[in-house]
Amino acid sequence: MHEAVTRVLTGTRDPHLEGARLTVPVYGVLGDVVGEMELPELFYYPIRKDIINRAFLSAFTAMIQPKGRDPLAGKRTTARYWGVGYGLARVPRLPSGVARFVVSARKGHAAFPPRTDRRIHEEVNKNERYMAIVSALAATSRIELVKARGHVFNTEKLPVVVVNEVEDAYSKAKDSKIFLEKVGVWDDIKRSYEKVRIRAGKGKMRGRRYVEPRSVLFILTSYRCPFAKSVRNFPGVDIATPGNLSILHLAPGGIPGRLTVITKRALEELLNKYKVMYI
Repeated sequence: MHEAVTRVLTGTRDPHLEGARLTVPVYGVLGDVVGEMELPELFYYPIRKDIINRAFLSAFTAMIQPKGRDPLAGKRTTARYWGVGYGLARVPRLPSGVARFVVSARKGHAAFPPRTDRRIHEEVNKNERYMAIVSALAATSRIELVKARGHVFNTEKLPVVVVNEVEDAYSKAKDSKIFLEKVGVWDDIKRSYEKVRIRAGKGKMRGRRYVEPRSVLFILTSYRCPFAKSVRNFPGVDIATPGNLSILHLAPGGIPGRLTVITKRALEELLNKYKVMYI
């Protein structure tokens, strides 16, 4: 990370948390509390909703920016219109009689290709993006922000931190469900399941038939671990690793406060990535 970004992240604290200690319980493999840890400096960063929303719009619009083709694609041909009297369709043809150029011909140009002159993507600089991710991570520890997003949970402190062994302890969805009930986040997955609905409008015909509310975000060290495979099909669940954690995961819709479950090893990797040390 850029040195200036590191200095900004390590030297800034939320004034509302001045003198406060953010501690969370650590849950074991059986879903019981096996210890307690103080959250690192990362979670004391101010909640900048303006920067989070701007970074979200940048990441979201990057997905829908049209990637157009070459304007001359399908038009580089020597085919010419022959005229009438040949008993053939009046389209440009090669000397061999093969049709070219027109939309209906093989190797012809596209009818209405995407227009790349529409600048949909809203760009944001790297420093701002880092600040947004750190701020959104800090928001996962604020109970009031998580509740404001509509999440339902039965724990007094957030985020939910679990031991590393959880990643290999569960390989079946029914066992993972029991574990999530014990740590107090299963109700949110149930809420997402009950609110899955059919989309209103023409999106039903375009591969977006259902609307599924976001529920729990799992930050693990690998997508291939048994626990990740057992929870990935639960309604509204997202799985991320420290290497690809995005503002789209942490603040869907640009609204911070995602209900998050994270392993201790993944938390350490996040700290190394953003070069923020423990308090």
